[in-house]
Amino acid sequence: MELAGTWRKVMPYMAMVFLQFGFAGMFLVSVASLRQGMSHYVLVVYRNVAAAVVMAPFALWFERKTRSKMTLSVFFKILALGLLEPVLDQNFIYIGVNNTSASFSSALTNILPAVTFVNAIILRMERINVKQRRSQAKIAGTAITVGGALLMILFNGPIVKFPWTKHVSHAVSDSGAHNSGHWLMGTFMILLSCFCWSAFFILQSYTLRSYPSELSLTTLICALGAMESGALALVMERNTKAWSVGFDMRLFTAVYSGVMCSGVAYYVQGIVMKDRGPVFVTAFSPLCMIIVTLLGSIILSEVVTLGRLIGAIVIVLGLYALIWGKNEDQVNAHDTENSFEKHNTFELPSSTSDVNRNEGAVQAKVVTEAA
Repeated sequence: MELAGTWRKVMPYMAMVFLQFGFAGMFLVSVASLRQGMSHYVLVVYRNVAAAVVMAPFALWFERKTRSKMTLSVFFKILALGLLEPVLDQNFIYIGVNNTSASFSSALTNILPAVTFVNAIILRMERINVKQRRSQAKIAGTAITVGGALLMILFNGPIVKFPWTKHVSHAVSDSGAHNSGHWLMGTFMILLSCFCWSAFFILQSYTLRSYPSELSLTTLICALGAMESGALALVMERNTKAWSVGFDMRLFTAVYSGVMCSGVAYYVQGIVMKDRGPVFVTAFSPLCMIIVTLLGSIILSEVVTLGRLIGAIVIVLGLYALIWGKNEDQVNAHDTENSFEKHNTFELPSSTSDVNRNEGAVQAKVVTEAA
């Protein structure tokens, strides 16, 4: 029993570490395929088709008796989820990766938790009290994260040389990104990607409350995303040759990204999010940055400059200040979960179980008062 309890505590951490390795591979293979001329519109379609085909049998079998009832409200939420992540986020991130580099893109996406926090404030799902230390930490962490992102964008500095890059010609190795003249546009696309990804996490967290069938939800998101992205690709990509893929890197990128970074990722993130919340899910992104930076410099001979390295470190520091503040929120929520007054305002939930427990407390109070 003690071993089982320990495993339940460790499993969310292991799952998120596993996903970061998967995301790191996606950054690397995507850069290779896009720079070989693959259309990002087509890649998104094939990616989501692969994810839906692989995940559908698992959803049909394992959730055949427990699948939640589909309602019109849930369907529209899933339709929005398919638009936010498979269509908008994936196209934006592929444009950004293609016009910058894998290491830069993975580092800049670390602002995702800060963007999620800002979105939650705008949607009035997050409470802020500047007199509380945890709120101060969240505000400071968001500001530091944004500052680190600006430092990465505005300052390059000298090239950082690793032992394995001493004999690599940096002028040639990073020419694909610099000679295109689209670095700034790529950066803007990555920022838009983070905004859409953040909105996806928030909406997924609330959709799981009314449709807690993770495998089915994952399959539906990928299937609807494939249809929506397919419609976009038919309009944007008129060249029929762009749709043809062989047994090469392009096919591998589509299948790998679909199965690992869409199908498996949506499912694992949904499982972990129900227990730990959306901020916990985004807290492991710095690990992906480290993996991509090391492998990108080895495999793709990508340049890492001092400005980007310092900016990435600043982003990580701000990220964990924000996470500390959210953890303090969770502790405070457990201490006051039976208080009716806290339901007067909405707050981004630390986890779905916290939401259900709080709703149960309110119902119990109403029944007691009626008696």
